[in-house]
Parts: sequence; structure tokens; C-alpha cells
Amino acid sequence: MRRLLLGMVFALANPAFASPSTDLKAVVDQHWRWWLENHPVEATSLGVHDWDMLLDDISLGAADRQAADEQKFLDRMTAIPDAGLSDNERVDKGVLAEILRTDVAGNRFGERQMLFTTYYSWPQGFAGLADNLPFRTGHDYESYVARLSQYPQYNAEAMKITRAAVAGGYVQPCAVLEGFEKTITGVIAASPEQTRFYAPFLRAKPVDMDEAAWTALKSRAAAVIRDSVEPEYKRFADYYLAEYKPHCRASVGASEMPQGRDWYALQVRLHTTSDLTPEQIHQKGLSEVARIRAEMDAVAKGAGYPSRAAMIAHMRSDPASYVTTPRALLQAAAYQNKLIDGLLPRYFGKLPRLTFTVKPIPAETAEGTTTAYSQPGSIESGVAGVYFVNTSKLDQRPLYELPALTAHEASPGHQLQLSLQQELALSEFRKHVASFTAYVEGWALYTEHLGAEMGLYDTPEKDMSRLSYEMWRACRLVVDTGLHSKGWTKAQAIAFMHDNTALTDANIEAEVNRYISWPGQALGYKLGELKIRELRARAEKTLGSKFDLRAFHDEVLGLGPVPLDVLEREVDSWVAARAR
Repeated sequence: MRRLLLGMVFALANPAFASPSTDLKAVVDQHWRWWLENHPVEATSLGVHDWDMLLDDISLGAADRQAADEQKFLDRMTAIPDAGLSDNERVDKGVLAEILRTDVAGNRFGERQMLFTTYYSWPQGFAGLADNLPFRTGHDYESYVARLSQYPQYNAEAMKITRAAVAGGYVQPCAVLEGFEKTITGVIAASPEQTRFYAPFLRAKPVDMDEAAWTALKSRAAAVIRDSVEPEYKRFADYYLAEYKPHCRASVGASEMPQGRDWYALQVRLHTTSDLTPEQIHQKGLSEVARIRAEMDAVAKGAGYPSRAAMIAHMRSDPASYVTTPRALLQAAAYQNKLIDGLLPRYFGKLPRLTFTVKPIPAETAEGTTTAYSQPGSIESGVAGVYFVNTSKLDQRPLYELPALTAHEASPGHQLQLSLQQELALSEFRKHVASFTAYVEGWALYTEHLGAEMGLYDTPEKDMSRLSYEMWRACRLVVDTGLHSKGWTKAQAIAFMHDNTALTDANIEAEVNRYISWPGQALGYKLGELKIRELRARAEKTLGSKFDLRAFHDEVLGLGPVPLDVLEREVDSWVAARAR
């Protein structure tokens, strides 16, 4: 019935006499309601409780229906002329159109059936179900248990899709799957009460429940975890080992899959929001590698080393670069973050209210994943963001990486940007849906460069590490396109990373596995950062003494995530206005 009513809205909206602004607002508002209905878990996290008992429908049938709906939204919006729209409305139109176009295009490929990478899987996603949900009332806990109880159906649908993917040749390469089963079985614990699923029930009783009801609900949650959730994790692990892994792909490049070359081209477009070809990106990467390498040589020479390679070898092997306990690494990361916190008001006029914390990456994924990542919080749900730090393989987690790593993943990178995004006076979908890799990751990489101005790299080793991190992202342009459009092997990719960065072997292995299993995503970082640096340099040259760095940062962040062409247009308009 709800879908029928939504179809009636499509048919009746946008009468001929409406203005462009009215027409666009109707599309934007209806799309937002539609998006919430199709993402019930995220709706709950945003304080919309109409679908609290539901999980997302991940079936291919649902994907087809959603793509058809998105095409209708796109058609309606394309018919709205830009003339008569305000600057902000034109940004709304451009952002939503880009999201809809790439969603519709992506649904045409068989690769949509590939539901996991080395960076994400549905078992890991479900294990973190509680992370951004509110837990204030008895209803919040009841809805959470209802969602846990639906995991057998959810897992069955995901496995059905994955079986079809295997049959069609849409599988991950064998080269990246070593130990993947641990990310599934590692979620299972000795008792339900020790699992991540049960964590919300370790908090204080909600005030609107009596003790007996609370005790009964906790008992029911434990039973659901034991009898419904954990058996499904074992079921998928058994399937993965017996049926998926034996059919993994010998090749590593996306172009080797059915429709792979065209699909990779779409991923390049999706993650860079540019029309650059893989070959153009590859060449840009080689140019950046050469430039950064010269800077690294200069740092090594200034520090008294005979070569860049000699300095990096010493850094990698120096015991003083490492701690010996997970707690010590978390403490060092937290201290680094507080040092940066004290500098932020010098560089930003507007700072977010939402806080974040520092936690270790879950043990079942840590050994095979990246060195750190960020998880946004939610103002509506009362959930802080998380800066996740990898505390496995401590002899591969050098302290000299922490300044650049913390700037990127915490502040002024992801946590600052993602938290501030929720507080902007923008359309709801721009605050909560828009997430363009080139903008989001480009900003975070830009803040690593900003860290030099902030004084974060106060030793040659830290400065070399900062350049190594920039080199890491430049290498991605070369390696990702090399793997997926030029026939590179995994060994070639690892050798290129090892020769040009100061990353440890464990980090390089995890990163290359990520690029192989998640084509195109790694391209957005460097291209986005280069665009932001280009726009800043242009603004500084045009404005001269009128240039205000804090105001520039506020302008870039105040747009929320946008495609790079929209970012350029809006920043240029801002510069022109200030130049008058």
C-alpha cells in the first residue's frame, strides 16, 4: 500500500504551473521520504521511527524497484530548468542527480551481486548493527531485538545473491581471501553475552521499563543471538569455505570479470566524480609519485641519511618506533588527537558539537584490514563517532605514522567533516546521504597536508611519514588503474608500493588486497585532495590579503559532500564575491 501511494505521488507531483524552485523542492522532499523508507535502519538512527522493526531489503528485486524509482526522480529533476533556482538549489539538483545517475547505472551490472570486499561484508555490517542506533527507551531495545531475529532471512537472501554471483563469475580473487573466514567466525563468542550483538544490554536499564521486563528482554536477546544469529554466521562460514572459496577468481583485475571493463569505468566515475580515463589517472599518479619522491629525497638528505631508502629502512626497523601493547597504541593515538584539538580554532571558524572516541578495530577483522578507519556518529541517536585504530601486528604500526593518520581519520579529517555535515543547514539528503569519495577522502587527505602548517610533523621521521602517506595515495592512482585496466599482478602492485612508500609490509598487503577487492574507491583520495589544494591556491592568488584560511575551510566544509565540479563552481563563486 505504501509503495502504491508513493507511485501516486510520482504521478501527481510537479504540476505545470509550479515554479522551478517548487518543483525541485517536491522532488527533493519526496526522494528523502522514499530514501528513509528504503533504508529503515538508517532512518532509525536519524530519529525517524516509522520502520523501526525492519531491516533493509537487500534482494535484487528490491534493487530493481529502487533503480526504477530513482530513474523517475531523475527524469523529473532533469526536466526542471536551472533558471529560477538559487545557488543552493542548483547544488541540491547537481548532488542528487549525480547520486541517482550512478545508482541507476550501477544496477545494470552483474557486479552488483558482489556483496563483500576485504574491507566490508554483510556479516561485519550486521555485527555493527547497534553502533548508530538509539538505546534510550524500551521500544529502542525491542526494535533492536526484532531486527536481530530477522537475520536468518537477511543472511539467506545475501547467500542467495552470492550463489548467483558465483554462478555468473562475479567473485573475489583468490589472492585477497586469505583468512577471510575469520571475519565471519570471529563474531561468534563463547556465550551470547560476550558478543558485539549483546553490547547494548550491558548498559543501564531504560527508565521506562521495570526490572522484570528488562530481565526478560535481556534473556530474549541472548536467546535470539544464540539460536538465530550465530547459527547463521556458521552457515555462511561453512558455505564460504565449501562453495565460495573453491570458486574464487585466479585473475585480480576487475576487467577480467563479465562486463568488467565498463563496470570499472563506472567505478572510476563514481569515486572521482570526474571524466578522467583510467590511463589519464595512471599518468597523473606517476607524475605525483615522481614529485613526492623528490620531496622525500630532500627530507632524507636533510636528516643526514645517504638516501630515502636508507631513512625508510631505519624507520621501519627502529624499535623506538613501536609500542608493545594495544593500550599503548590507543593512548598514543588519543594523545595525538588532543594535541590537534588544541590547534583547530586557528584553522576553522566553525567546529562540530558531536564528539568522537578512539577504539580498537574488532579483532576478527584487524589482521586483514587497514591501519585505521573512521565511523561517523549520530546526533539524533546520541552516538559518538569512532576513530578505529588497528592494534594487531603491533610491530607493523609505527608511532611516526600517527600524526598524519590521526589528522586524516579523526580531526581535522573525517570526524570533523562528518560530524559537521550533520549540523549544516542543508537538505536532509545532503546532510545524511551524500558521500562522494573524492570530496570526503580528498578532504581527509588535504588535512594531512594541512598538518604541516599546523606543526604536526616536528621530526624528520614524522615528516617522512607524512610524505609517505601522500605517496601512498599517489601510488593508489598507479596501482588501482594498473590492476584493473593494465593487467598488473598483485606482486607488481606490492612491489610498487614497497619501493615508493614507508608503509610496513602488513599495511601494504592489506591495502593492495583492498584495491583489488574494491576497484576504483582508492582513486578518490588523491584526485580530491589535488582539487582542494588547487582551489585554495587559486583563492590565495586571487584574494591576496583578503584571503582567510578559516573562511576557506568553512566554505569547503559548509557545502557538505559534493562532486568536484560542483565544489569548484561554488568555491570560485565564493572567491569572486569576496574579491569585490
